[in-house]
Amino acid sequence: MSKTVEFFFDVGSPTTYLAWTQLPGIAERHGAELVYRPMLLGGVFKATGNASPAAVPLKGLYTRKDMQRYARRYGVPLKQNPHFPVNTLNCMRLLTAALNTPQWDTMLRALFEGMWLRERKLDELEVLGATLQEAGLDPAEWAARAQQPEVKDALKKTTEEAVSRGIFGAPTMFVGEEMFFGQDRLDWIEERLSKSEQ
Repeated sequence: MSKTVEFFFDVGSPTTYLAWTQLPGIAERHGAELVYRPMLLGGVFKATGNASPAAVPLKGLYTRKDMQRYARRYGVPLKQNPHFPVNTLNCMRLLTAALNTPQWDTMLRALFEGMWLRERKLDELEVLGATLQEAGLDPAEWAARAQQPEVKDALKKTTEEAVSRGIFGAPTMFVGEEMFFGQDRLDWIEERLSKSEQ
């Protein structure tokens, strides 16, 4: 049976950005398929009663410092978006529309980097459109795709599925039925994948 890592994510989470910088390499090293599952983190929070660490000032301050530690460990850039938290509904609809298309990687990179390297306020349609345009994507075409009823429904269903499987935040990964929450659990994912190779 082939190995998979399901990656439930929302681009509005900086820890999810950090996980995204590492998971493709982890999957490749272990011959696993990385399955992207875009969900709406705000919907997960509402359904589970959870909230962003930013809602607790001291926890938010610590988390920002901790994320910089991990960014240095991973050797990747990370900027603290001054607009955080950003409403990601349109971003996640765009990503849902882009799933399994040739533009997936371009779209995903544009939104993650727009949020966590370029410090953009991606809940503003003009800013979002400019970000897509700069990535070589047609903003009008993708805005229309993202508004299709089947895309909206797919994002809603994935978010509901996430909650039904015990997810309360992002990033959350599954290897088989085993759930791992947080980008600081990537070593456990590697260990789980290694065990399945034995």
